[in-house]
Amino acid sequence: MSRMSLHFSQRLKSVCRLRIIQQHMMSSQAGSDVLLERVGNAGVVTLNRPKALNALNLPMIRYIYPQLKKWEKDPETDIVIMKGAGGKAFCAGGDIRAVTEAGKSGESLAQDFFREEYILNNAIGTYGKPYVALIDGITMGGGVGLSVHGQFCVATEKTLFAMPETAIGLFPDVGGGYFLPRLQGKLGLFLALTGFRLKGRDVQRAGVASHFVDSQKISALEKNLVDLKSPSAQDVAEMLESYQKESSVDKDKPFILEEHMEAINRLFEASSVEEICENLKQDGSSFAQKQLEILSKMSPTSMKLTLRQLQAGAQMSLQDVLIMEYRLSQACMNGQDFYEGVRAVLIDRDHSPKWNPPTLEDVTEPFLDDCFKSLGERDLRL
Repeated sequence: MSRMSLHFSQRLKSVCRLRIIQQHMMSSQAGSDVLLERVGNAGVVTLNRPKALNALNLPMIRYIYPQLKKWEKDPETDIVIMKGAGGKAFCAGGDIRAVTEAGKSGESLAQDFFREEYILNNAIGTYGKPYVALIDGITMGGGVGLSVHGQFCVATEKTLFAMPETAIGLFPDVGGGYFLPRLQGKLGLFLALTGFRLKGRDVQRAGVASHFVDSQKISALEKNLVDLKSPSAQDVAEMLESYQKESSVDKDKPFILEEHMEAINRLFEASSVEEICENLKQDGSSFAQKQLEILSKMSPTSMKLTLRQLQAGAQMSLQDVLIMEYRLSQACMNGQDFYEGVRAVLIDRDHSPKWNPPTLEDVTEPFLDDCFKSLGERDLRL
């Protein structure tokens, strides 16, 4: 072998080795950010980025999805449990900063992240075995998509739920267009437009979580779930209900929005965001004034997209909602408010976004129609 071809073959080997190392680093990075274990008859997924409040990134999605599919087919796995590490958060959302950077520079992550996240949300929503999300801590945005679509979603007094996307020029995605309009009255629309935070037992009272269990009982509950032999959904429901009965934290406190539900249903019953704002203005109560003040800070484009998203989503399957939301996600990636919202809230933290267009009246119907249009070949396929 000539010296030249020897040199070339050595270079090729070292390039291959480098590639293998990079792939290994990617997968072991995802592997340390997500722990996947078989415990007894259960598949257990632990989101393991406690310093980042278990925020979901693309490598994590790519690690979780195939494993969920594998467990669904595996006769030895009877139940799947999803939880977060660190005691503070289940999952505080998607890795928005990375998506922002990618969107600005035209990288494919801005498409891949949403596409693969929504495919994972759909896998959870259609899962063939009991799926239990233990949302013991902060659960927002992307974390909501990993929990609310499963058969069971267990809140504790440490749960903090919100869909705050209108404040960053986005919309309540990950299937928000499916579950929010199915909450009582106009509660879902209220939560979607204002980003109102629900805590603890109220997450279940609102209908977002299926059950409530005291935080200190969660590890015992998990152990009992893992020990169930070939459980039906009914078996799991009975176990969760027995734990719920034994849970006393805030048992006698009324639902935080109970006194406002009549007002929410009345004021948010409207065919446009302008009409909602007018209702709030006319009402004049301190509750209405507060909501008006909150809405005045949100992206006008996001609020209009959100209202239309929930109106349409109320009549759609989860799959159709996710296809619609993927179109909206790409419209936001191509717009301006998302980047400005992330700058104002997450990067510079001056909380003074300059929305464009700046008023509700400036966000036109033809512009909104465009955001909902099919992307043809680039549409989400489920």
